[in-house]
Amino acid sequence: MGRQLIYVIAAICAAMTIILFLILTAEPVANAGGSAHPIFAGMRIGGDGLARLEHIGSLGYAFQALLLSLIVAFATLGVSEKHRTPRLRAYMIATLIFSLFILWQMVSSHLSFIATGETTYFMGFPAPTAWAMYGVWLGGIPLVLIYTLGFRQFIYTDEDQAEFEKLVAKSAAEGQETNNNPEEAR
Repeated sequence: MGRQLIYVIAAICAAMTIILFLILTAEPVANAGGSAHPIFAGMRIGGDGLARLEHIGSLGYAFQALLLSLIVAFATLGVSEKHRTPRLRAYMIATLIFSLFILWQMVSSHLSFIATGETTYFMGFPAPTAWAMYGVWLGGIPLVLIYTLGFRQFIYTDEDQAEFEKLVAKSAAEGQETNNNPEEAR
């Protein structure tokens, strides 16, 4: 993967910029912000949700999917190139798929509710809200697990530590030889 990752990140950012431009230049939908309630002054009632999402709903989904991809790409970028093994890539791709599954469940259950007016409930929330409340943070847990459980394999290996200790020892030896001691400089 090497240096190609930075180009993937640039392509994701470019695609996100294009999507934002398309969303900003989309035709406004009538009553997208709702309309005045016929009985209660100061209250607004929602407009047609499907009409509101007709042109920008898929763009919003694509933007969020790209944002999740960007998060995984940046997390991968944080790993030294020499440790970006096929196993790490598989973990990162699995994390992305899991996050995209959660996003799809959230969006599809919301669209289903808008179309039918019916929804199921999970732990006190309507299904779309439950996916947002419980699923979104759950989607980030695999990255945390990769970084914590795989720390010595992907982030800071025993070889990295040995190399660091050699540099510290070399620096300490050079500091003594040249009387360049950071403690004395204070």
